[in-house]
Amino acid sequence: MKKLSLLLLALALLGAPAAEAQKVKAKTKGGAPALATGQAARWPAAKANAWYNARPWMTGANFIPSTAINQLEMWQAATFDPTTIDRELGWAEGIGFNTMRVFLHSLAWQQDPAGFKKRVNDYLAIADKHHIQTILVFFDDCWNKDAKAGPQPAPKPGIHNSGWVQDPGDPASRDSATFVQLRPYVTDVLTSFAHDKRIALWDLYNEPGNSTKGVASLPLLRNVFTWAEAVRPDQPLSAGLWNMGFQALNTYQALHSDVITYHNYGDGPEQQRLIEALQTHGRPLICTEYMARPRNSRFANVLPVLKKYHVAAINWGLVAGKTNTKYAWDTPLTDGSEPAEWFHEVFRTDGTPYRQDEVDFIKKLNTK
Repeated sequence: MKKLSLLLLALALLGAPAAEAQKVKAKTKGGAPALATGQAARWPAAKANAWYNARPWMTGANFIPSTAINQLEMWQAATFDPTTIDRELGWAEGIGFNTMRVFLHSLAWQQDPAGFKKRVNDYLAIADKHHIQTILVFFDDCWNKDAKAGPQPAPKPGIHNSGWVQDPGDPASRDSATFVQLRPYVTDVLTSFAHDKRIALWDLYNEPGNSTKGVASLPLLRNVFTWAEAVRPDQPLSAGLWNMGFQALNTYQALHSDVITYHNYGDGPEQQRLIEALQTHGRPLICTEYMARPRNSRFANVLPVLKKYHVAAINWGLVAGKTNTKYAWDTPLTDGSEPAEWFHEVFRTDGTPYRQDEVDFIKKLNTK
């Protein structure tokens, strides 16, 4: 959710084909022995490219209904809101979006595994009705570290993602003793939906190392890939590159992902430079976060670049709501007033576009 630096790309990504021969022993505690993860468990590039080329150009948004402040409010039984989800995904369908990226949360599963999976299935049914596939995200190092089940806080006026929560949080994400509690969650969800054609991709870990964690997130990253590889669902696995200063994390992510996913909140030329660097991996590219208007990451100057290079385009935000992501990351408006320019989001809560010219442009590119 934060910016992607282009510092020392070639060094940080270590994208030379010879590097793909590396194998990394992932460590687990309290469960089955760890797999020796490496390229034997990863899709061959030819399979990844065949998967991608069989699909239409993937465009869409990171989605949470406007009535949810965070992942728990989206998925817990008391606040799951299929009516709003249906309405808002209908607006997405109307401008040609065909893919949504959606964050799960382990605490919602721990409360009631069967109920949680039913709600995921209900969401997927609604999305499928609107001809939308879904990228599901497991872990996340962004924003508030103390997630708690139950009623979630009200938004803090004018503060971007004031209630978004990490998963599993801090210090849990650094503590390998807690990983034994996370493996059943990942295994159960992946196994339950391993053959579900409504799911496009499993995004195993959002922005590992964020919130000052750095390389401390590497053990959990290794473990979640090991658990996912043990299930080996029909859909590809990935974890997105987002900070090019994190060499150890980037190397592991890039060399274990079936398809290369990444975040970039730069302008069109910066997006193009990053694409050209990532193309050295010879795998499909999916930009799972972009579009921050005041940073000059806009639909008008970035979406055409992504389409030109046939890179999947998933912007941050669909409908302005309780997440407050129309406000900038580091520029709060604590009186809750309207920002001079929205940071993220495409629609207002009544379904009218924030900018009609933008939605017309999106629809045009999606129908060409």
